[in-house]
Amino acid sequence: MEVCVDSVGGLDAAVAGGADRIELCSALALGGLTPSAGLMAAAGRAPVPALAMIRPRAGGFVWSPAEIAVMCCDIRASRDAGLAGVVLGASLADGTLDCETLSALLAEAQGMTTTLHRCFDLVPDPFVALEQAVALGFDRILTSGQAKTALEGIDLIAALHARASGRIVIMPGSGVTAENARRFTALGLRELHGSCSVTQAEDTKVAGFGFGPELRRVTSARLLQALVAASKESNGADQR
Repeated sequence: MEVCVDSVGGLDAAVAGGADRIELCSALALGGLTPSAGLMAAAGRAPVPALAMIRPRAGGFVWSPAEIAVMCCDIRASRDAGLAGVVLGASLADGTLDCETLSALLAEAQGMTTTLHRCFDLVPDPFVALEQAVALGFDRILTSGQAKTALEGIDLIAALHARASGRIVIMPGSGVTAENARRFTALGLRELHGSCSVTQAEDTKVAGFGFGPELRRVTSARLLQALVAASKESNGADQR
């Protein structure tokens, strides 16, 4: 069970809730950006492995040479912080994977575990992109099945899992909850990704000065515990 967090509080909640792995970000409201050096250091001391999102800005995934240089530096910072891996993505203007850039980033991340993030959900042909990800050497693909939520994209997720045939992990993410976890584990999927977050009201004065939204999402150890329990129950039922 992988949980995405963007704060020290979220990191603590993920550990308390029973996460097996953490995707470490900043600005989850923007889909996740590269975490700060301090947050990386905190995650490096956590009792579960953490993977840093390597994404230097919001928006699309077509990177300039200067941005790629920043990403390489951030990968080195992740390694220096003791993180287990990184989460990467790069696209060409037509939405296909930028294999040249991804190869360079993966070379920088050699020896770390690697996830191809949801830039995969923008590719025109997911089965071509799957083969590219395998050839590049990614350990897993995070995907919602090219839909808004993984449940909506479950048919494509199932087809990708079948096509992958153990060569790469297909990890569903976006809207994965305790209520629907069995839908995914029943397909033989053994890695799930979620935010397990709840809405929390922000101080209106803080929001009024533009320091953040009036409502923000925070990681819930309780929701995570429920999701972990549901996924383990599903695995046990499948094995029986």
